[in-house]
Amino acid sequence: MTNEEMQKTELDSNFWLAHLFAASAYIEKGMFAQAEAEARKAQELTDASTHPKAFLGYALAKSGKHAEARAVLEDLLRLSSERYVSPYSIALVYNGLDERDKTLTWLERGYRERAPLMALLKVEPKWNNLRDVPRFQDLLRRVGFTE
Repeated sequence: MTNEEMQKTELDSNFWLAHLFAASAYIEKGMFAQAEAEARKAQELTDASTHPKAFLGYALAKSGKHAEARAVLEDLLRLSSERYVSPYSIALVYNGLDERDKTLTWLERGYRERAPLMALLKVEPKWNNLRDVPRFQDLLRRVGFTE
């Protein structure tokens, strides 16, 4: 987590997005317990976004808590029948669980639906495990990313 992100979290502990960014940073550092705590805090602070739930599922999966991650995934899938849940979010949890085919299926759905977070595919480190996969490379091209 950058100093700026830490300061924002300290200055306004009720700003859910700061906790989400903190969760993301902790995930990248392999600090999954901290990532889980930050994602849960972000989730408590917003009902509008399901991204904190997706980050929680991803962190749980990466830390080996697959049953808990699957419960989060099932909740996201259930919610998606009631309201909009970004396919990007669902793909993120599948990716944490190392289910490539389902990950790519949901990312392709995100492309078809023009999910805003698809703009992060090229730079988001959570997709690094897919960079060499031809189907992912094709998706990057379709989204509009070139070398």
